[in-house]
Amino acid sequence: MKKYCARWLAPVLALVMALSLTAPSALALEDPQPHAGAAIIVDGDHNEVLYDYNAHQRMYPASVTKIMTSLVVLDAIDKGELTLETPVTASATAVTLPEGSSTAGIKEGEVLTIEQLLYCDLVPSANEACNILAEAVSGSNQEFVKRMNDKAAELGMTDTNFTNPHGLHDPNHYTTAYDIYLMAAAAMKYDIFRTIVSTPVYTLPATNLSDARTLHTTNSLLSNWYAIGYTYSKAIGIKTGYTGEAGRCLAAAAVDEQGRTFYSVILGSEYALDEQGKEVRYSFSETSRLLEWAFHNFQRLTLLDESTENTVRELPVTLSDDADYVLVHPVGSIEATVPSDYDPAKANLIVDLPESLEAPVNAGDKVGTITLEYEGVSYGTLDMVVSDSVARSDFQYYLQVVQTYWAKWWVKALVIAFAVLVLVLVFYMTLLRPRHRRSSRRTYAGASRGGYRGRR
Repeated sequence: MKKYCARWLAPVLALVMALSLTAPSALALEDPQPHAGAAIIVDGDHNEVLYDYNAHQRMYPASVTKIMTSLVVLDAIDKGELTLETPVTASATAVTLPEGSSTAGIKEGEVLTIEQLLYCDLVPSANEACNILAEAVSGSNQEFVKRMNDKAAELGMTDTNFTNPHGLHDPNHYTTAYDIYLMAAAAMKYDIFRTIVSTPVYTLPATNLSDARTLHTTNSLLSNWYAIGYTYSKAIGIKTGYTGEAGRCLAAAAVDEQGRTFYSVILGSEYALDEQGKEVRYSFSETSRLLEWAFHNFQRLTLLDESTENTVRELPVTLSDDADYVLVHPVGSIEATVPSDYDPAKANLIVDLPESLEAPVNAGDKVGTITLEYEGVSYGTLDMVVSDSVARSDFQYYLQVVQTYWAKWWVKALVIAFAVLVLVLVFYMTLLRPRHRRSSRRTYAGASRGGYRGRR
């Protein structure tokens, strides 16, 4: 679908936000101009990109990486390699983290279940939880990373490479906004993942080395714990990320009143001060703004089906005494999530049909295609089928056969040769043969008058 990607000279961000919420229809054709290095909005119900800005540009994902870490763990559970209840003991290697790492305070020798580790991974974004999960699944981070990259390839994440399970900076650890959508959508198919990433606060039960702990989500769309004023009622997750090199990142999903699920990915945003000197966390404010822009300015429509105006066509029919033409129509439908100002009158229908059909024709026969284009973008193609059956006239058919064969030079040559042969035979039978017979009779008669001349 058309992606509104051109970046215009920016008006004041606050004005854009106000317009998007108070008069959404006015923004139907406007670029929302995200304050980020890359962004994408996708209709997750139908896997249709609604908007992108640098969505295929390679960037650093920071802790958004943990979506893939969790997805690989859940796949391992599906394969029977472990369960959510499997206990895991934290190794010294796993809990040794660089200074400034996000953590859930897990200690060496502490025992947690896979499910508890997933909560630590996704809610407070604990790096050591990712290391512990990686060792539980594959024995080491290195082997686990191979599975992460294999899963990325399986999902079609062609611009992604992982080097660790937590997202701490590495020049060779990169992905794109579009690829992040692919892995987020795959992970959200798991109920346990959806539950965890929509959890604002989680109580980690007491373990062998710790009392119960309260863990808060880093996603301010869900909670005011880390930053006040960014909660978004439609949000259902998913994951934040930050490093100095990556900037502020957020993969999010939201469900509106109609039950539509839209995804948003923001990469490379930063915090800034507004006109009042207040810090603005664009990863959150831009995500909710972009999702609201999409919810208000896009709708699901049937763009083409049998009832669409100007789709029925007449096709001439030959070799029939019953009808000179037959009607053909599209079968099926083309649906898409399109801007609310979509104008069917501007749609371009490209019909590919033969000049005519030969009887017999059966209702339902596919005879061509019809493609719908809008503003230069192809939305799909449907088959064109015959509406009614038309019988063949045998007389016209055989006449056509004769005409068809007579048009071939070698048929004409054979007919001419045959005609010449017939003429030769006729000439021979009517002229040459009678003469030959008369000559034979005279010869025979002369021989008889000579009589016997031998000795008597």
